[in-house]
Amino acid sequence: MDSAHMLSLRHRRTALAVLLLSTAIGGCSVKPESLSEQEHQQRADDLLKRVAAQQEPVTAPIDLYSAMARAIKYNLDYRVEMMEHAVRVRELDLSRYDMLPRLVGTLDYNGRSNDSGGSSRSLLTGQQSLEPSTSSDREVLASDLALSWDVLDFGLSYVRAQQAGDAVMLAEERKRKVIQRIVEDVRTAFWRAACAERMLGKTLELERTTEAALKQAEEQESSGLTRPLVALSYERELLTISRDVQSLARELGVAKQQLAGLMNLEPGQDYSIKFPAEPKEWKSIDQPYSQMLRLAVENRPELREVAYQMRSNERETTATLLRALPNLKLFVGANVNDNSYLYNSSWTGWGAQASWNLLNVFRYGADRDRIDAQAQLLDERALALTMAVATQLSVSQARYELRKRELNTAERYLRVQRKIEAQIDAGYRAESVSQQTLIREQMNSVVAEVRMDMALADLQNAYANVYASIGIDPIDPTMSSADSVDVLAGKLRRLWAGRGDALAQVEAL
Repeated sequence: MDSAHMLSLRHRRTALAVLLLSTAIGGCSVKPESLSEQEHQQRADDLLKRVAAQQEPVTAPIDLYSAMARAIKYNLDYRVEMMEHAVRVRELDLSRYDMLPRLVGTLDYNGRSNDSGGSSRSLLTGQQSLEPSTSSDREVLASDLALSWDVLDFGLSYVRAQQAGDAVMLAEERKRKVIQRIVEDVRTAFWRAACAERMLGKTLELERTTEAALKQAEEQESSGLTRPLVALSYERELLTISRDVQSLARELGVAKQQLAGLMNLEPGQDYSIKFPAEPKEWKSIDQPYSQMLRLAVENRPELREVAYQMRSNERETTATLLRALPNLKLFVGANVNDNSYLYNSSWTGWGAQASWNLLNVFRYGADRDRIDAQAQLLDERALALTMAVATQLSVSQARYELRKRELNTAERYLRVQRKIEAQIDAGYRAESVSQQTLIREQMNSVVAEVRMDMALADLQNAYANVYASIGIDPIDPTMSSADSVDVLAGKLRRLWAGRGDALAQVEAL
């Protein structure tokens, strides 16, 4: 076969190999594939089925502390944070294994179609000095069990395990922040929903009466039985009050749905609210501001998060230093080989190996600069959060005192309005006061009641906000999401009663 033909054959083989390789690579490529409509439907059905599954049914009107208990037990945002914390704990458990020595077992099989062998050539004469010979069987099975310990890896793994512990504490603080926000949101939504539910029955009946009065006033105006200005002024007054009622109803209209979402009730589920007893007295906060501020800086989850981040960053300094040091690896192992040519087919081996990546020495300075910059950033963030916490605490205190005064004014206004309504009702019964005047005062009473309820709701929210601004948890370690709703609600009621919550103290009697 001539050389040209051999070259052509070689080119063909090369082209065939390239074609086969291209086909293999093309077959391994991955293209994006969307889920089918049926898969989306199945996914949606599954999520809707499980979103509120395995929850205690609502069998009675829900009070404030039952709402809190359901939120703690079933709120999905809180459950996500609990799962996040659980994942970080598992990662910490897993990181401990990185500090252990490595115990590696291997099994090695080698076979060939003919004997391996070799000969030697004299460097002095250039002549073959040994006949071709072999020292290995055609099939060899070898195994070993080696225990090795990398000193540098142990040090780095220990630092990483400490940082994993900091990640657990960071997740714990985020969980605290979420539960504080949820309980505060539950208070807000509960009181607004309670106001809406109590107002609903009164306003529905009153709206029918108001429409009748407006229709009567329009007829009187058109018939000329009263002076047009008097009738129009009366209509305007009724419409103004009706507009105020509708505005309040609009503000409170979605509160019940928001509360249901916080409690993770099934979408569309109907439930009723138990309006709390009105406390007799709300005490002022007598704790000095400086003492409260100190507690806030100590307890707020945001500042604790930064503290754990700073500690983890400090530990990164140790990790950077360890990476720049020489490494020492110690090992010992048992070996077995079934090669029949070996004099000793089993043996124990040991040794030590030192290595040093010198490039890590040169990058140590840059790593330290990065860590120092991160430390300065975290410190500035802590200072900024401290100022924000101080401002929030001051504002929450001022808001609480303001809400107390607003509630006192709303209560006094309601008492006066009820007396006026009683006088007008007596006059109407004596036929000395018109029905229009009575309806007007009834509407004013409804508005006054709703405004007092909203003032009480605002005071409750302001009270809870003081505790949230200090960073005091709305729950204590004795509470668990494994408790039933009633048990958890009782613990919450006793906890808040002990903290001076006037509403909880009334209900605990």
